[in-house]
Amino acid sequence: MHRLERLLRPKTIAVFGGRQAAAVVAQSIKMGFAGEIWPVHPTKDEVAGRKAYRSVADLPDAPDAAWVGVNRHLTIEVVKALSGRGAGSAVCYASGFLETEGYDQDGERLQAELVAAAGEMPIIGPNCYGLINFADGALMWPDQHGGTRLPQRGRGVAIITQSSSIAINITMQKRGLPTAFLMTAGNQAQTGLSEMATGLIEDDRVTALGLHIEAFDSVPGFESLAARARELKKPIIALKVGRSEQAREATVSHTASLAGSDAASAAFLKRLGIARVESIPTFIETLKLLHVTGPLPGYRLSSMSCSGGEASVMADSADGHLVHFPRLTDQQRAHIKSTLGPLVAVANPLDYHTFIVNDVPSMTETFTAMVSAGFDLNLLVLDFPRPDRCTDGGRSLPRQAFQAALKTTKAKGAIVSSLPENMPEEYAADLITKGIAPLFGIAEAIKAADAAAFIGSAWRTPQAPPITTASAGAFNGERVRPDEAEAKRRLIKAGLPVPDGERAGNTIEAVISSTALGFPVALKALGVAHKSEVGAVRLNLEDADSVSAAANDLLGLGAGLYVESMVREGVAELIVGFTRDPMFGAVMTLGTGGVLVELLRDSVTLMLPATRDDIETALRGLKLYPLLEGYRGRRKADVAAAINAISSIATFVQQNAGEIEELEINPLIVCSEGQGAWIADALLVLGEKTNG
Repeated sequence: MHRLERLLRPKTIAVFGGRQAAAVVAQSIKMGFAGEIWPVHPTKDEVAGRKAYRSVADLPDAPDAAWVGVNRHLTIEVVKALSGRGAGSAVCYASGFLETEGYDQDGERLQAELVAAAGEMPIIGPNCYGLINFADGALMWPDQHGGTRLPQRGRGVAIITQSSSIAINITMQKRGLPTAFLMTAGNQAQTGLSEMATGLIEDDRVTALGLHIEAFDSVPGFESLAARARELKKPIIALKVGRSEQAREATVSHTASLAGSDAASAAFLKRLGIARVESIPTFIETLKLLHVTGPLPGYRLSSMSCSGGEASVMADSADGHLVHFPRLTDQQRAHIKSTLGPLVAVANPLDYHTFIVNDVPSMTETFTAMVSAGFDLNLLVLDFPRPDRCTDGGRSLPRQAFQAALKTTKAKGAIVSSLPENMPEEYAADLITKGIAPLFGIAEAIKAADAAAFIGSAWRTPQAPPITTASAGAFNGERVRPDEAEAKRRLIKAGLPVPDGERAGNTIEAVISSTALGFPVALKALGVAHKSEVGAVRLNLEDADSVSAAANDLLGLGAGLYVESMVREGVAELIVGFTRDPMFGAVMTLGTGGVLVELLRDSVTLMLPATRDDIETALRGLKLYPLLEGYRGRRKADVAAAINAISSIATFVQQNAGEIEELEINPLIVCSEGQGAWIADALLVLGEKTNG
């Protein structure tokens, strides 16, 4: 039995507090909860028509769940009494705990006391509304909501949000989303988001899970959740906030500006096979699609509408997404054409015109021909007239034909309204019972399909191993930035591909070193973070005179000079960077390198460990990649050497996780086939880790 089983399937509920507690009792009664409800109040004999008890000790038995709506000090006392009585769980409504850190010195202490008082008993919160169990009618919820109870043997999605206000708003949706559970997480003092989520997906009445995430509670917890979701075939989506958060302060590398906490969060969710969505409407539409169809087997879509305008909008809407509308084959086109008149141009998306809109058998024949072509999801664009001013106008006829076509072919389908308000809630609910997903809004429908296809693709590959979090945590004290000569010495010692180079203290030493290395050489001022921006590097120096002149120019810019053999036959430049994320440890960024790295922002973020396949896939996703393949007859790059170098650099970072705070290789010069990939510049930042 899961630790939260008694909370999520309670037979008895105790409720503590005044006005809000009375609302909790009334809400459960209204929803038809079949179990016992035991209000607890020091003076009242009844609450919302139910007998009230004076204390935990007076309750008939240890409750499966309790909703505690008293002040923060009394909350600790009640939780301790419940734990001692053997209660199954408690939802702590009160605020004034750790969330007040910074302006209330008691908050952190009181939260620690609350956790200690709970002992082994699970608690949700504090500082949270609680949960709504639409499956059993058990509401530990002190406010109104817009949801309805699931029918007997019904199934629905589960939602967890870190915002009670967003939770209430979601219950008010009129989009037909069947919901089994809705929870708020609060401070997660003892029970984290990942544990709540795992408890919910264990319930056989839950079909899919949606998470609104402000912060991850536990990396291993989310990895375990994702693994269990795969086992149970229950997809997860996430609305992760924080995209606009600026990069962490006190960073010196380009990588840090590219790989902020949001990029790391996105990479983590992708690694887990959890689809990320960007808005509340898309969140709801994606959950609906997953509830009806589950993850999609691929990214191929079809679309049908009786309007060329709608067909064009559908085609454009897929631009920039992995889901797409593939061209019909000649055989498919001929099959569909045979069901339509000679004036109809057959394509995908399909405008089937108005010739057959009142003819259900003809529409069924056309729709069947279209959806039998093996698409992963079939869309019918259909807006319904507003019922207060208009008649149906025959709009139910395409719906009937589409339903029949899907049933005959056993294909997956959704009806899409171009405007959200143009599909009545009762129509949406009816479509779901018929196995058709009702999707509100074209853009949201495409994004929902993209997310569902992503999950399907992720589930077809083995789950990635746990990420390396040994380097997670904070660094304290002064950061140390060795100069390039020292950084490269460390990289050479690790066996990484670094051109030959030597430190030089003056012009004469620079000339002697360059002669020994062999021309051409590069000359750099040491101790400068971004050399090209201040003119602290000279390239392709062909003789001693040019080295001498360059050395005289550079000596005043830094702390000494570094002479290095020039890398020849370079095809492309990459950036390979690592920054430390407090939650995830070292995070790797791959992208187009050079001086325009931040302007181009052609990069991808990866968790560690990263396999060679992970690295190759990341490289192939860059806009730069065609250049590596020999764009328009140019030389092909040594991609295998680049992958080897990137993999080796990542291993070096993992092996030195206790001290590396940042490492940036920019550029990693990828030469033509057979000529390798070379670390042309390296920026290293070290720090002392204080906690993991």
